[in-house]
Amino acid sequence: MIEIFFRTLPFFAMIALGYGAARTRFFSAEATAAITKFVFYFALSAMLFRFSANLSMSEVFDPPFILAYLSATGLIYVVAMGFALFRGRPVDESAVEAQCAVIGNTGFLGIPMLTMLMGPQAIGPVMMVLAIDLIVFSSLIVILITGSRDGKMRLSVLKTVAMGLLKNPMIVSIALGLAWSTLALPTPAPLMDFVSILGAAATPGALFAIGASLAGKSAERIEIAGWLSFCKLILHPAAVAYAALSLFHVEPFAASVMIAAASLPVAGNVYMLAAHYGVAVQRVSTSILISTTLSIATVSAVIAWVTVG
Repeated sequence: MIEIFFRTLPFFAMIALGYGAARTRFFSAEATAAITKFVFYFALSAMLFRFSANLSMSEVFDPPFILAYLSATGLIYVVAMGFALFRGRPVDESAVEAQCAVIGNTGFLGIPMLTMLMGPQAIGPVMMVLAIDLIVFSSLIVILITGSRDGKMRLSVLKTVAMGLLKNPMIVSIALGLAWSTLALPTPAPLMDFVSILGAAATPGALFAIGASLAGKSAERIEIAGWLSFCKLILHPAAVAYAALSLFHVEPFAASVMIAAASLPVAGNVYMLAAHYGVAVQRVSTSILISTTLSIATVSAVIAWVTVG
C-alpha cells in the first residue's frame, strides 16, 4: 500500500496546490471558474474523445459490468436515500444525499489517475463507470427533484434530462469518439496531435481545479457529511466489489477498475446540481471536502487491494 500511496500522492499534491492557490487568494474565484470551464469543455473532452476513438464497442459495452455497477450503486443509493427519508428529510434533499453517496469524481480525478496507475487498458472500464453515472444517476436526481416539487411526472422533465445529456461535453465526446471508432474513420495525424496536446492539459488542470474549488467550501453539518463520505468511500466500493466479484463475475481487471472508480470521493458536479436546485448545498459542500481529504488514504488502500489481489 505504501508504494501505491506514493504513486497517488502527486495527484493529491496537485489538488493541494490548487487549494493553496485559491485559499491564499492568489487564485480568485473567477479564475477557478474559468479553469474549471476550460477543463470541462475543452481539455477533458479532448482526452475522452482521444481515448474513446481508440476503443471498440466491445471494450466498453459489457453487460455483466454494467449490471454489477448499476445494481451495487443502486443499492447504496437506496440506502442513503432511505436513511435521509427516515430522518424526515424531503425527497429532494434525500435525492441529493443519495447522489453524494454514489457519484464519485470520475471525470476530473478518476480518468487521469486510474489510467496512469492501472494502465491504458483501464480506459474502457472507467469510461463505462462515468457514462453510467452521467446517464443514469445524474438523470435520476433531476427526475426525483423535479417530480417531488411538481407532485407528478411531466413530459417536460424528460425533455430537460435529455437536453442535459445532449449538452454534457463528456457524454458528447465519448459518443463521438466511439462513433469515430465504430465507423473506422481515418484519423489524420494533425487531428490526433491536436486532441493529444489539448487533452494533456486535462490531468493537471482538473486536479488543480478540484483543489481550488475545495477552498471555497466550509465544513458544517459534519455528522451527515461524515455518513455520506462513509457511504461513498467505504460502502460504495464494498458493494461494487461484491457485485462484480461474487454476483456477476466480471472479468477481474475490469472489476478492479470498477471498484477503484467506486472508491473515488464525492464529485463536484453534485455540488453544481445542489446549488442549481437550491437543495442541501452546505451538506454537499462538506461531503466533498471531507471525502476528498479522507480519500488520500482510502483510495490508495482500495487501489492497492485491487491491484495486488
